[in-house]
Amino acid sequence: MQVRVLGCSGAIAKDCRTTSFLVDTDLLVDAGTGVGDLTLDEMAGIDDVVLTHSHLDHVAALPLMIDAVASRRQQPLRVHALRATIEALRAHVFNNVIWPDFASIPSREKPFVSFHDIAVGQKLELGSRLLKHIEVLPAVHTVPACGYAVRSAQGGPNWVFSGDTERNAPFWERINAMDVGVLVIETAFSNREQALAQRSLHLSPATLADELAQIAPGRRYPIYITHTKPAETEEIMSQIDAFAAGELLGLAQRDIRWLQTAGVLEL
Repeated sequence: MQVRVLGCSGAIAKDCRTTSFLVDTDLLVDAGTGVGDLTLDEMAGIDDVVLTHSHLDHVAALPLMIDAVASRRQQPLRVHALRATIEALRAHVFNNVIWPDFASIPSREKPFVSFHDIAVGQKLELGSRLLKHIEVLPAVHTVPACGYAVRSAQGGPNWVFSGDTERNAPFWERINAMDVGVLVIETAFSNREQALAQRSLHLSPATLADELAQIAPGRRYPIYITHTKPAETEEIMSQIDAFAAGELLGLAQRDIRWLQTAGVLEL
């Protein structure tokens, strides 16, 4: 299974794209601005989208992508998300004011997009060409949110994505019970902005260290840091490097890396 990093930034700037991952060729995890770097053929090849939550940096490209490739598709694009996320999209994006209601265009019988409710703890099988098992993981954010664990139906470890979250004990309880190949976890703010991080329910390096300390003993896998604000990325990674070097909570053995747009993770 291959995970292509289309976007992993907490905001936009040159060479910075917001959150979006292409799993194999047919599954999109979040639909931030990174989707815009795909070709029309690549976008048309996506059959399922799973969203972590309704914030703009995770859904901004969804209406534009549907518009770009609807005429190339025979079936509606299937969007899977928490009910609250779907309700927010219907009310605030696909509302015939901000964007057309593609769930009823060109007709309700044959729309450009279909929405499908999911719930935390649910397990899905998606992928019209390369089947994948997906588990919906808990997240703690300012709006209803989730993360995902994705693995190939043919076997192998999970690619785990935290989504936007703050402290989240149930998340660690669940992933400590599964085979994890790669963890992608957000750290949006530096320790200097820790109060803002807590208020907006994001992680900072200090709270990230507390979270990573919940990984079960003996569990080792690469950990990629995502969602850093472009203006703070250097500071965030410097603070993370400090505790990864063993200066905080004895986390010297953790393999922690900065996730970069256009990277490819192989599982």
